[in-house]
Amino acid sequence: MSSIFTKIVKGEIPAYKVAEDDRFYAFLDINPIQPGHTLVIPKKEVDYIFDLPQEEAGALFIFAQQVAKAVKKVVPCKRIGVAVIGLEVPHAHIHLLPLNSERDIDFSRPRCVIAPQEFTKLAQEISNAFHS
Repeated sequence: MSSIFTKIVKGEIPAYKVAEDDRFYAFLDINPIQPGHTLVIPKKEVDYIFDLPQEEAGALFIFAQQVAKAVKKVVPCKRIGVAVIGLEVPHAHIHLLPLNSERDIDFSRPRCVIAPQEFTKLAQEISNAFHS
C-alpha cells in the first residue's frame, strides 16, 4: 500500500508543494511546528532514510539544502534546522524547520494553525525563492 507521501507525489492527495525534480519532492508540513516547516522526500518509496542507496541519500540531502536556502530567504529565522525522525510516516523524509532558538525544533510543542490561503502564499514564495 502506498504511503501518504507517495499519494502526494502522485497527485492523489493535495499538498503545498515548494519544490520538485525528477527524484525528490518538497512540501509544507500541514501540521507545522511553525510556519515554513517543510518536508523533503524521495519520490521513490523507501521506509527508512538509511536504506536509501548511498548516491540517492546524498542527492536527497543536496536537494534538501537547496530547499532550506529557499525557506530561509522567505521565513525570518536565524537558521534552518534539520530533523530525520521517520516514525510517523513509513516513507523516508527530512524535516526542515526555521529556527530562532533550540526550542523551535521541539516536536512535542503544540502545532501552529495556519489558514489555507497562508499555506498557499508561503508555498508559492518558497517555490519562487527555490527557482531564483
